[in-house]
Amino acid sequence: MVWQFRNTGCRAGAFNMKYDERLAQSLVACDRPSVVRFYGWHPRAISLGWHQDIGEIDLEKCAEAGIDVVRRPTGGRAILHSDEVTYSVVLVASQKSVLSVYQDVSEALMGGLRVLGAKVALVKSQPHFPSLYRSSSAVACFASAARYEIQIAGRKLVGSAQRRFARRNGEEVVLQHGSILLGPDHLRIVDFLKALDDDQRNALKSELQGKTIDLASALERRVERDEVVLALKKSFEQVWSIEFSPSGTGDGEEDLFDEESVGVVRT
Repeated sequence: MVWQFRNTGCRAGAFNMKYDERLAQSLVACDRPSVVRFYGWHPRAISLGWHQDIGEIDLEKCAEAGIDVVRRPTGGRAILHSDEVTYSVVLVASQKSVLSVYQDVSEALMGGLRVLGAKVALVKSQPHFPSLYRSSSAVACFASAARYEIQIAGRKLVGSAQRRFARRNGEEVVLQHGSILLGPDHLRIVDFLKALDDDQRNALKSELQGKTIDLASALERRVERDEVVLALKKSFEQVWSIEFSPSGTGDGEEDLFDEESVGVVRT
């Protein structure tokens, strides 16, 4: 099975989110190869889940720190994208459930992470999200872990979200993307949340420190982005028995995804 592989580097948050959505919409419109994409964020950005209240984020403080604020086309809670590798997978669901796709993607990710030396495992339980979202820490994605997300020694390493798009023939196209933490900078999200006093801010940061882990901390060495991407690319091919088209992007689609076409405005 031939897939497309895309490594789009570090780009602005608006570009990254529109690009992922465009990949999904192009597969909704017609039959194309499925896609695995890796990317980063420059400048740093906070992304919000599709239905999350933007009022939870201190926009003025973000602007002062040079941090973009964008909305994801998927659900979930807020993430500070900084020192990480972000993945996205776009495919036809083929009647697979949400959790089944989560598990399949996580198995491929874990293969690459284990090559790097990480002792990763899948989360086995599923939290009760309505109750969870009523807690003060619910604004931050990495404050909780869902079933089939990836952890090390009980601490969350990868945070993911999924959305499905309907084709006219009733099939569903899946967009799943997520953050693989390379360093601890994600903890700084507490500095950009509204309605928290200093005690609450410190408590949430302590909670995140206890519940999350990054590759540099787990492996006790700096892990470079390109090293991670290469390991994950090989693992997707091996675990899913796929091969990526030699061109990388494929089918002359590069012009469909330039900055002008996805509506990114430079200031």
